[in-house]
Amino acid sequence: MKTLKEAKIGSTVTVRKVHGEGAIRRRIMDMGITKGTVIFVRKVAPLGDPLELNLRGYELSLRKADAEMVEIVDE
Repeated sequence: MKTLKEAKIGSTVTVRKVHGEGAIRRRIMDMGITKGTVIFVRKVAPLGDPLELNLRGYELSLRKADAEMVEIVDE
């Protein structure tokens, strides 16, 4: 299982599944990260956290702890 946390900068990935439970999972899904969403990993902050992502026409910063709950497939 590969997670969004492990995705390389400049890669485009597709969400396979969102793990987690309750409010955390709901929060990730409310940000637009759902099954089948295509995500471009734009960059990582200088200290390694958060990730900057492009998805669904907008930019999103996501903590690595949350990115670890998103299972992905490389395109």
